[in-house]
Amino acid sequence: MNDLKNVFDVGARAMSAQMVRINTVASNLANAGTVASTAEGAFRALRPVFETTFSDASDSLATTDATGVVMLDRQPERLFRPDDPAADKDGFVYAAAVNPEEEMVEMTEASRQYQNTLEAMSTLRALMARTVQMGQ
Repeated sequence: MNDLKNVFDVGARAMSAQMVRINTVASNLANAGTVASTAEGAFRALRPVFETTFSDASDSLATTDATGVVMLDRQPERLFRPDDPAADKDGFVYAAAVNPEEEMVEMTEASRQYQNTLEAMSTLRALMARTVQMGQ
């Protein structure tokens, strides 16, 4: 049984999913310039996994939940930097497998979706308050 009871639950869970997305993008950007001495140790970009959740009731409410975070299957770039303290015995380091431009697009999209959901919830709340006032 899930806790999806009304449209405000839908909005709250959708906004929570977008916050997970924003946090993973922030982590990716924070690690974009890092290097490691092995390919296995290099940072790889993260992405949230989303799942649609439906209401148990028959009112057809549905929302999106972030159910986890996965590492993307991208190979780090091998760079020749013999003076780097993280360089291996051959003088190579492995740069994080993160594309900053792609991450900025992800951040912008997640932020806009969060803002759109917040605006819809604010409008709905205002309309409900005006409806109650009309009945008084």
